[in-house]
Amino acid sequence: MFHEVVDGSGGPASIDGGEADQSDVEGGEEIEATALSAAFESMLIEAAAEVVRDGTGDGPSIDPAIIEAIDDGDAASLTVEEAVSVLAAADGRDADAMVAELRDHLLMGMATAVLDVDTIAASIDADLTGQEVQQVLEGRAAMTLDQLAEVMAVVETRKP
Repeated sequence: MFHEVVDGSGGPASIDGGEADQSDVEGGEEIEATALSAAFESMLIEAAAEVVRDGTGDGPSIDPAIIEAIDDGDAASLTVEEAVSVLAAADGRDADAMVAELRDHLLMGMATAVLDVDTIAASIDADLTGQEVQQVLEGRAAMTLDQLAEVMAVVETRKP
């Protein structure tokens, strides 16, 4: 899942090529949103290829526009839910549970880093207010993969 990219368990989609350990991101080292976004895209390209190759079986069908966006290099504009639907289909997992796990990871990271939504909003390039950051984290508004990468980079960089 996307949060595994940071801790090195995301396989080849990890931000350092899959050889990260937790010490690589501790101690306030900078985690770049662009590196996270590239790792997310790599993860999606792999999952989309598997879904196309194997089909989705008994699971929900994936919107062909999502696969096309990934193939065209536009994965960053996908919503988290759209992207997770591809990962879930490839892994045979429940997409809603995966999204909930991601949100839990972000919220726990915010608590660990002692961050509030206004601080995150001020620290990212995405044009979001603190209230909008809260809405995307809670799932009341759509969050793109680009926005996820920016938020996750701030949270992970500020963890002790």
